[in-house]
Amino acid sequence: MIPGMNPRAMRQAMKKLGIQQQDIEATEVIIKTKDKNLIIKNPQVAKVNMMGQETFQIVGEIEEQDIEKAPEISKEDIQTVAEQTGKTEEEAEQAITQHDGDLAAAILGLKSD
Repeated sequence: MIPGMNPRAMRQAMKKLGIQQQDIEATEVIIKTKDKNLIIKNPQVAKVNMMGQETFQIVGEIEEQDIEKAPEISKEDIQTVAEQTGKTEEEAEQAITQHDGDLAAAILGLKSD
């Protein structure tokens, strides 16, 4: 809202401009990025429709949470490392995990054992 403007006048002005606002009763909002989650507690959420374009306005207490990502390990990667090193698939998978998905480092690590 614009400071000092009457809320009723604001609603009328928004209606004339084709802007519709709807409050959403939310208990928590989570925005996920590639390396962290933004968690908004006790949010006030408004959905705004302006000429067919929907946007959300969110106000609340923001908490950041880092995401710990485990590397995605495919069956083919495990088999490749096992074949290259002569180790079991379990050992190959452990080595790939220890080297954060780097197959070359996993192979070298297992060969040096």
